[in-house]
Amino acid sequence: MTTRPEDRDIDVMDVRTLVPAERHRRIFELVGSLVAGEAFILVNDHDPKPLYYQLEAEYPEQFSWDYLERGPEVWRVEIGKRAEAA
Repeated sequence: MTTRPEDRDIDVMDVRTLVPAERHRRIFELVGSLVAGEAFILVNDHDPKPLYYQLEAEYPEQFSWDYLERGPEVWRVEIGKRAEAA
C-alpha cells in the first residue's frame, strides 16, 4: 500500500515567498536536520531539478526525490532521508 503525503503528517516548505538567495540555504538546513525515514514537501515556482543535483553532490544517495506536482505554475517535491543513509 502506498501512503500518500496528504495521508500523513509531513512538513511543507513553500519557498515561493523567499528571496532566491535564501531558498537553497533554508532547504539545505532542513535536509540536514532530517533523520532517517523523515521527509518534507518542497513547494516551488519552478522545477527545482538543479537543487536535486546539488543535494546529490552534498548527500550522495542519501535522500529520496519524488515529484508530486510538475508545474506549470507550482512544483511540489517530496524530499526524504533514506533509512539506509542513517
